Amino acid sequence: MGVQLGAKSGGRRGRRKAHAMSEINVTPMVDVMLVLLIIFMVAAPLLTVSVPVDLPQTQGQNVSSDKEPLVVTVTAKAEIYLQENKVTLDTLVPKLQAMKGVNPDMRIFVRGDRGVAYGKIMEAMGALAAAGFKHVALVADLPKK
Repeated sequence: MGVQLGAKSGGRRGRRKAHAMSEINVTPMVDVMLVLLIIFMVAAPLLTVSVPVDLPQTQGQNVSSDKEPLVVTVTAKAEIYLQENKVTLDTLVPKLQAMKGVNPDMRIFVRGDRGVAYGKIMEAMGALAAAGFKHVALVADLPKK
């Protein structure tokens, strides 16, 4: 509390003008960003393809890539999935060719169930070759140590 002593003059000397605050309070923004970071850290592992297959095991090494690959899955019932969408072998090629127009160097991972006949996986691989994809890899589980 301030007291002004002396005579009051009608000038500007006795009044204070309110100024706009020119600083940004970043604390709420940091709080929101940390919450979003935690949400994405929890959600990221759930974004994998969720078609259940029993993959064979192999001694190979992991393939690392900076781009998200396209996944074709052949289940034990010989059903074909493009990402998580069920497709037939006849509709697989046109869909892949449409996607190739967007990204001609797209990587494709083929996941085949351990119980499916080898010929069914080769039919899917043949469809990929017919669509003109060159970067195709087979997915397998690494042995448990």
